[in-house]
Amino acid sequence: MQDNNIDLTIVGSIGIDTIETPTEKREEILGGSASFACAAASFFTQTGMVGVVGTDFPQNYRDAWTQMNIDLEGLQTVEGQTFRWSGVYEENMDNRRTLSTELNVFETFSPELPEKYREAPYLFLGNIHPALQLHVLEQVHNPRFILIDTMDLWINVDRPDLEKVISKCNMLTLNESEAELFTGERSLVKAAHALLELGPEYVLIKKGGNGSMLFSKEEIFLLHAFPLDSFKDPTGAGDAFAGGFIGALAASGKTDLASIRSALAYGTIVASFGVEEFSLERLIRLDRKQIDERLNTFKKMCQL
Repeated sequence: MQDNNIDLTIVGSIGIDTIETPTEKREEILGGSASFACAAASFFTQTGMVGVVGTDFPQNYRDAWTQMNIDLEGLQTVEGQTFRWSGVYEENMDNRRTLSTELNVFETFSPELPEKYREAPYLFLGNIHPALQLHVLEQVHNPRFILIDTMDLWINVDRPDLEKVISKCNMLTLNESEAELFTGERSLVKAAHALLELGPEYVLIKKGGNGSMLFSKEEIFLLHAFPLDSFKDPTGAGDAFAGGFIGALAASGKTDLASIRSALAYGTIVASFGVEEFSLERLIRLDRKQIDERLNTFKKMCQL
């Protein structure tokens, strides 16, 4: 039975993806930032999902979330088709090309939080429109830690609202190209410090297979990615990383730098499992013991 209290609220997209890699093509599989982030967070804390799906949304995907003990009271079901995305990955699996995007019911999505979600001490806002992120922030009651993600689209089309939401969060996460686009700085150190000037305590820059960099005004923390000899699908890796991080941080009940560093390592490990298969297939079969075992291996790799 699910705990009535929600420790972490996650708001983001939910989609049906068609993905082609150099070796395989998969059609109509579960995707979206909220899907990956909630799945990753669920290993650590009681998580509530806020998103929207259409009446075509498959029951087996709901069942998968329920199996992972994700609270679905914040999930809206609207008459129509679920958001759909399709894309192709190049040989190096780093670059991808979008073939089609159909917003469908996501186009008119307005996040509305159940009361118990509003009390959650931890909040992750996936890379939805910054105006919607601000709408969520108006509904929550004094969260202890707010993590937000964004993307190049919002940097280009709604910078004023994006700057507002950045000023209200504890941590901003974005990738290298987005940090450069936002600030005009090619140096990630200069870019991060420019972003810190907007108000967040931390800026987390994701570098894909090269790990991540955490910046505060006082210091920089570098974190490797867990090395894999092969993987199937990088879709959602950044969201799984963010979800694993904020889930582990919520489980700690703390927000100090040592707890943030530890939580980032957990996020890295959960994301490394997620890319081993398509969609949530690996995360559904994952358990906390496997996560902790890989984390211990990772720590040994990183010792100086």
